[in-house]
This record gives sequence, structure tokens and C-alpha cells, in this order.
Amino acid sequence: MGLLFNTFIAAFSSIGAFLFGGIIASVLTMTRFEAHFGANPSIQGAIVSTFSGGCFFGAAIAGWLNDRYGRKRTIQFGSFIILWGCAMQTGAHNTATLIIGRIIAGFAIGILSMTVPLYNTEIAPPKIRGFLVGLTQECIGVGFLVANWVGYGCQFINSDASWRLPLALQLLPAGLLLVGIQFLPYSPRWLLEVGRDEEARKVVYILHDTRGSAELEEAAEKEYNEMHDTIKAELLLRSRKISDLWATHAMIKRTLISCAVQIFTQFTGINIISYFGPLMWQSLGMTGGKALLMQGIYGVVGPIATLIFIFFIVDRVGRRKPLIFGAATFVATFSIVAAILATNPVADASSRPADPGAQIAGIAMIFLTNIVFSASFGPVSWVLASEVFPTSTRSIGTSVATCCNWAFNTMLSQVSPIGINNIGYKFYLVFVCFNFVNLIVIVLFFPETKGKSLEEMAELFGDSILDVERTENRREDKTSDNDAKYDS
Repeated sequence: MGLLFNTFIAAFSSIGAFLFGGIIASVLTMTRFEAHFGANPSIQGAIVSTFSGGCFFGAAIAGWLNDRYGRKRTIQFGSFIILWGCAMQTGAHNTATLIIGRIIAGFAIGILSMTVPLYNTEIAPPKIRGFLVGLTQECIGVGFLVANWVGYGCQFINSDASWRLPLALQLLPAGLLLVGIQFLPYSPRWLLEVGRDEEARKVVYILHDTRGSAELEEAAEKEYNEMHDTIKAELLLRSRKISDLWATHAMIKRTLISCAVQIFTQFTGINIISYFGPLMWQSLGMTGGKALLMQGIYGVVGPIATLIFIFFIVDRVGRRKPLIFGAATFVATFSIVAAILATNPVADASSRPADPGAQIAGIAMIFLTNIVFSASFGPVSWVLASEVFPTSTRSIGTSVATCCNWAFNTMLSQVSPIGINNIGYKFYLVFVCFNFVNLIVIVLFFPETKGKSLEEMAELFGDSILDVERTENRREDKTSDNDAKYDS
């Protein structure tokens, strides 16, 4: 039951949090939606990017919320805010109300996008941490899949319900998460941070499902003791200063890698397909319902690829190799898509039909990009960004890395519809360059973290003897200060 319970916790917290991002792609090209809010690329970009902008600020505050109130309560807070934002979007009668609702919902998703991987990282055994944290990406993929097919079905409704209904359905997972997370355990590491040691021990035993097994009890006690000793030592030095993220050479390396993997995930270009997929299909000569149908089919392959990857691969081959494979593949796929669009332009539905061979090749490359992303950057980015930090900086470090993700997401969301409409195939060459840079940096600088406990990362990242000595000195100084206060 231990593995099943761990899996249920990770899946439930993730699926509640991530059934939101893809719904806007399904409604942007609906006739009723365009009639209500316009079809201007700048407006479309604003509707998408303001959500990402809200995510940035949510991720920025999430570190403080997690330290102050814990992972569980922060997830509940984010779920409540989502209900507010999604209700505004559903009832919007003008662009301003829609955008404000998107910002509020984005703020909440920013909180959850940082907190859920952090929570899953802290409850996961090291040997299956990649699988459990990778469930975040699996549920993102399922969310996009549901959104795409809901959008495809709702396009046939001949009223404003065609776009209001998909937006309203976002309320269901938010409400489920708000109520359901109450029945899941607290992070044992956070419980140790706030002095609730016995509760933490009980959670560790529950996660190991030690009933009737002396061997499992021994393993649980060993993990708890290691966790306890490391966290209590780090708490003597704990601070919430952002400058701690570059206080030592090892911390600089952690911070750069965590931020880089989140930025590189945006540089892959995958969210351009997710948010503006119908526009891409139109550029290949597919319009109207065909574009939405293709987007729906496209959404099926990602979750399947992710599930296979996190179940069979990520905890065996690690994090680094899939990232290298993904970046190299994206250089090739975006190069081919750009070449197809350059040699077979389709300006609009009234122009000459697209060449069938070129259209099939373009579709194949976009599908391949989705499959490879779902088996590389998609799950690995959430795993790596949250597992590299020590307890003393894990919340703020994961928060900063997630902010980087949403900052670049916002930028690309704003410029992408303009780029697709104005410069066509040349826009995809940008992602060829981005992914080439990704490839070089990953090969030269990214370490392998698979199988390491969160407390073993210090050795991997090369915490120096000098850093350890400074830690001991500061610990002794703080102990002396406490003794002096007691004596007085």
C-alpha cells in the first residue's frame, strides 16, 4: 500500500492543480468567442500572457506561503483563488473582466505550480521520486487533453455557452482539490521544520506502510532519522533571504540549474503549440473544426508518452540524458517545420490548398515534438527544479525557478501569435536556436541527480569543506547565544 498511497497523493495533488492551462487554446478560435472578444493577435496574446503573468507573481509569493503555512494549506489557498478567477472568466462580458479573471486564476496556478512539485518531492522515496514528481507533467498532459476535446465538442454549441462552458469546467478540479487535499498528509519535512516531530515520524511510517513489517519499520526509521538530523541542523542556519541562493558556489550551481531547466522548458517551444495549436494547424492549411480536431488528437499522445517515460525510464536513465535527447530532437523538428512552411506557404483558407505531403510531414513533426517533450523536459523539469535544493532554501529556490518558468512563458505567450501571423516560418527558427543553446548548456553543466536522497545532494553539488566549517561555526555561535540568553 505504501507505493499506491504515494502514487495517489502525487496524482491527486497534481490533477487538481493542472487542469487549467490548455482550455484557452480550445476557445481562442471559436466563432462565438472571437465575436465577443475579437480576433486580434495582440488581444489573443494578452488573454494568454496575462494568465502567465499572474502565474509569475503567484510563484513569487508561494515560497513564503509554503514556509509559513505548509504545503497542504498553500495548495488549499491556491485552489480557493482559482475558483474566484475561473468564475470571473466564465461570466465575463468584456475583455477587461476576462483578463482580470485570467490574472487571478494565473496567480493561483503560479502558487500551485511551485507547491505541488515541492510537496510531491518531499513525500517521495528517492528511488521513485522521478515517477511521483513526473506525475505533475502527466496530469498537465491529461488536462490539455480534456481541454482540447471539451473545446472540440463545445464548438458545435450555437451560443456563448460554446466558450463559457469550457471555462466553467475549470471550477470542478479546483473544488475537488480544495476539499480533498484536507485528507492528505502534511509534508514530513515541513513538519520537522516547524517542530512537529512526532507527526512527521507518523507520516513517514504511513508513507512506508510499515504495518506488520519489521524491515519496512527499520527503513522508515532510518529515513526519518536522516531527515530529522539534516533538517534540524539546517534550521540553525535557516533564513528566507533570496541572497542565500547565491551565498556559496554550490548554491549558485543549484540555483542556476534549477532556473535553467525551467527556462529551457519554455525555450523548447512546446507551450506555443499548446496555447496556439489551432493557429499552427491553420498555418499548415487546416481551418475551423479540422484545426480543433487535430488539436484534440495531438493532446492524446502527450499523456501516453509521459506515462511510459515516468513509469519505465526516468528513475532508470536519470534526468540528464532525456534532456539532451529532447533538445537535440527539437532542433531537428522545428527546422523541418520551418522548412515545410517556407516552401509550402498557406496564407489563409482562400489560398491554394496545402501540399498533402508537406502537410503530413508538418503534422508529424509537431506530434513528434509533443511526444519527445513529454518524455524529456516535461516531467524532468519539475523533478530537477525541486530536488536540487537543501531544506534551508528549498521553498524559496523552487519559487524562484518557477518564477523563471512563468516569466518566459508570459513573454513567449505574448509574442507568439504576433510572430506566427507576421513572420510565419521564420518564427520557428527562433526555437531552433533556443534548443541548440539548451543542448550545449545541458551537455556541459547539468549533473545527474537520480537515486539521490534530498539530503545527499550536498555531496553531488560539491558543498566545500569551507562551507561546512562556516556552517559549524554559525551553528556554534547560535548555540552560544541561546545558552547566554538562558543563563541571563
